[in-house]
Amino acid sequence: MSTEAVFLDRDGVLNLPVVREGRPYPPAMLAQLEIYPDAAAALTRLKQAGYLLIVVTNQPDVARGTQSPEAVDAINAAIGARLPIDEFLVCGHDDPDDCDCRKPKAGLVLRAAAAYGIDLRRSFLIGDRWRDIDCGASAGVRTVLIDRQYRERAPANPPDHVTNSLTGAADWILSVKDSTSA
Repeated sequence: MSTEAVFLDRDGVLNLPVVREGRPYPPAMLAQLEIYPDAAAALTRLKQAGYLLIVVTNQPDVARGTQSPEAVDAINAAIGARLPIDEFLVCGHDDPDDCDCRKPKAGLVLRAAAAYGIDLRRSFLIGDRWRDIDCGASAGVRTVLIDRQYRERAPANPPDHVTNSLTGAADWILSVKDSTSA
């Protein structure tokens, strides 16, 4: 039996981002963390369906020196205490670092797949930005865009599904799973 996973972006998917000038940013501190009200129920349904839940998040403010790794870890721990997440994988680099783990590159997804024996063809990535969708496409997983109406470019690869909530993303993933296992 192969392992199936749902990869999740963090800010804008699990928790509300701080939106400035139409662009999303992570909360700067734990006090700003606000988890979406539907997140626990949506993730519990995915977990009960047998999916491994792995957060893959870019946190470039670490490289930029405007947020500490400890603050990122504290936010992840608080999210993990309230949601059934199996693992958090963080890229603390910025674009000039040209690492393989910063989305839209697929390094974090591919590392998790190798570590957990994940079947990428039977897995999904849920994100709210073009970087997430292009990462998922590059990794070979199906992608779900939660459209938060940001003012930024579209993904180079069209998402497999577009919705406006984590509940909508979970509904679609579970319907795909049901149709392929029938």
